[in-house]
Order: sequence, then C-alpha cells, then structure tokens
Amino acid sequence: MMQTLLEFWKRWKTGVVQSLLQYHGREDHATVRVLLLACIGTVAMPLYYVVWQHFFPQEYESLPLRLVGIVLCAVGLFARQFSRRMLDLYLLVTLSYIFPFFFTYMFLMNHASGVWSESLLIGLIVLFHFDTGVALKAYLIGTSLAVAAAALIGDTAALTSRLVLQQLPIHWFTIAVLAAAKISRQVLAQEKLAGLGAGLATVAHELRTPLTSVDANVRGLLRMCSEGTGPLPADRVGTIDALARIQFEVRHMNHMIDLFLLSATAVRRSLRPIETVSMEAVVEAVLKRYPFVNASQQKLVALEVRRNFSFAGQSELSVVILLNLLRNALKAIQRAGKGRVRIVVDGGHVPPRLLFIDTGCGIPAQQKPLIFHRFYSYPPHNGAGIGLALCQEIMDAWSATIACVSRESAYAIFILEFPLQPSLAK
Repeated sequence: MMQTLLEFWKRWKTGVVQSLLQYHGREDHATVRVLLLACIGTVAMPLYYVVWQHFFPQEYESLPLRLVGIVLCAVGLFARQFSRRMLDLYLLVTLSYIFPFFFTYMFLMNHASGVWSESLLIGLIVLFHFDTGVALKAYLIGTSLAVAAAALIGDTAALTSRLVLQQLPIHWFTIAVLAAAKISRQVLAQEKLAGLGAGLATVAHELRTPLTSVDANVRGLLRMCSEGTGPLPADRVGTIDALARIQFEVRHMNHMIDLFLLSATAVRRSLRPIETVSMEAVVEAVLKRYPFVNASQQKLVALEVRRNFSFAGQSELSVVILLNLLRNALKAIQRAGKGRVRIVVDGGHVPPRLLFIDTGCGIPAQQKPLIFHRFYSYPPHNGAGIGLALCQEIMDAWSATIACVSRESAYAIFILEFPLQPSLAK
C-alpha cells in the first residue's frame, strides 16, 4: 500500500513539474508570478476571513479591507492582457497593499498577536521573492500607510509597544537573508554561464584539430586530381566538385567555431565599456567575418548607412551582438523560405540607433516577451538560448537598449539604441 502511494506521489509530482515548466515556457516570467499571486490571493482572502472570523476568532477583522484585496487579486487574473507598464504598476500596487499594508495593519490592530505576527513574517517572505527593488518599494509604501492608518484609527500606544517593536529585528533579518539568497542565486547563475562558456570553448578548440586534418587532406586530393594536362574525365570533375564542397564546409565550420569562441569569451569577460567603437566599422567587420553558406545568402544582406555614429563599448562584444542578430535573421529567412536582411546605421536619430530588419518568419506575439530570457530559445531546441540574453546583458552594461518589434510570418526588427554622445558622432 505504502509503495503504491509513493509511486502515485512521484507520478503526480513529475506531472505537476512538467506542467509548470511548459506553462513558464509559454508565458512571460513576470506575468506568471502575477497570475499565481492573483489566483492564491483570490482564494486566500475570503478563505482566511472565514477562518479568523468564525473558527479561530481574532480581536480585529475587516471585511472591507478583505474585499479590496479580493478585487485587486481578481484584476490580476487578466494579467495576460496587461502592457508591460501596466503589469509593473499593478504588481507594485497589489504587493504594497496585500503584504506590507494589509498584513501590517492587521498585525497592529490585533496588538501583535501570535497569529498575525507569523502571518506578517510569511507575507514578507513571499514579498521578497519578487524583484528586490519592487519588494523594497512595496515594503516602505505599505508599511508606512499601515502605521499611519493604525495611528489614525487604533491605539497609538500600541505602535511603540514591546510586542510590536521586537518584531522589527526579526523582519529586517529575514529581509536581509532573502536578499543575500537572491545574490547567491545570481552568482550561481553566473558561474553556470562561465562553466557553459568554458565548455563551449573547449569543444570548439577540440574541433579545430580534425577540421584542420580534413582541410589538409582535401587540399592534397585536389592537387592530385588536378595534375596532368588536357581535359579532365567526367568522374574526376565530379570528384573535384565534391572535394571543393567539403573544403567550403570546413571553412564554414571554422567560422562558426570563431563565433562560438567569441560568445564563450563574452560570457566570462567584463562587459563594461572600455573604448569608442564606430558602428559602421563594426558592422562591416561582421559582414566580412560571417560564414555565409554561399554568395546567394550573402546577397540577402544589405547595409544602409544613413549616418555613422560612435558609442562607448567594446569592439569584440559588438561583434558578438551583431553576429548573433545576423545568425538569427538568416535562420528566420531559412525557416520562412523567403525574405531579406537590412541593417540600418542611423546616427542622425536621437538617440543613435542600429536597426536590424529581416522579413523572414517573424516572432509570435506570445513568444516575443520571452526571447531575451536566458536559456529560452524559439523555436524550441533551436540553440542554447543564451544569444539574445547575452546581447541584452551587454547592451545594459553600456547603458544602451535592445528591443524587438515583430509580426508573425512578416518581419522582425531589432532596435539597438545607444546613449547620445555628440562629441563622438561622425
């Protein structure tokens, strides 16, 4: 019997984990958190009103405050329809009201009872699982309003009572531990990326040796086949063509290894700007460096320089960004079976910008918020999912921005905007 229950538990747990992973893959991470908060709050607010009002009555309870919380949580059930700005505003307002304000106000009005002391502590733990900056704002706003409301309505002496004040060190210590845990997770993520980069570099270097051997053997065979005078037999012509294709593929693979090594190096190096980079020069360098499959593919890419500009960054990291964007654009064209790529250097725009436009397969609206997430790739299993995330990380380090405008089956436009530097513009 026990074995059967354990097997059922394992199957159920695996199913839940897989469902959550698939769900997170379809939705923006912030939207997922808002939806979870809304679902839990919509159920918990009325449920615990019944519990604390009828089963374990507390000194103070407020149905109107509960109703406001229920309404706020119910609004969050429509988070998929929110714009990014509306989502951020909703999250700040709802977090400020539910966790710091409501829980702190009930804690004070119940004179720091055991039930509300523990409830407030749990609320703070949940709050600081959200973005630390948003959580701190919500904590300060909500706690201040709760103290002000309790002072106006309740007993002001309770605010400075020993029972209330002794909770503050516990709360602040909890907040500090949660913040430290978040930093540790971020460090661990960076270590994983560094390990991924090191592994990628090792694999790339290991591939060099067999490719060099193949290239040398192909060159030898080509010399042997080309020896002699007069017209070549048809079978020898076919052999020479096949060897030439092999030689081309070897060169293509060597170029791709260069791209992998650049990405691996970027993962492990400092991203801060250290030099002034000419946008036109770096774009031209990328177009010369990129391993196009053939001349036809190369002709699909056009460069338009409206006005050159310079920016504070790093040349090698700029190459990494543009190589990733060009690679993704050409893949989109290949998947769609149509389209072209246009790269526009627009230093006359304020702020200066680079437009990377492809008329390939485009990006579905529901996938667009996710494309800059680390380890997310579209279509699924199409690469490691670190290219665009790395691009955004580099751009952030340069106080620049990267955004995407797209329509499925029509186009994708990546807009890279850089801080205005009048003295450096050309």
